[in-house]
Amino acid sequence: MWSEENNKLYRSFTFKDFDEAFAFMTKVAAIAQRLNHHPTWTNTYNKLEIWLNTHDAGDIVTPKDRDMAAGIDMLL
Repeated sequence: MWSEENNKLYRSFTFKDFDEAFAFMTKVAAIAQRLNHHPTWTNTYNKLEIWLNTHDAGDIVTPKDRDMAAGIDMLL
């Protein structure tokens, strides 16, 4: 579930291992390229954290971020 804090959408994901996390990140990257909207994220072994906001709009959450979050959720 995404949470909204400090003008960002945030969600963490935990996978079986690094390979599974990285495969998911690759799919997210394809969505980011298609939407021309790139997340801030971190990955440590099997954990992935993603933050979404729109820099061009003054670093706030916009429909662009909600669309990206919905696209990510569809991967699960």
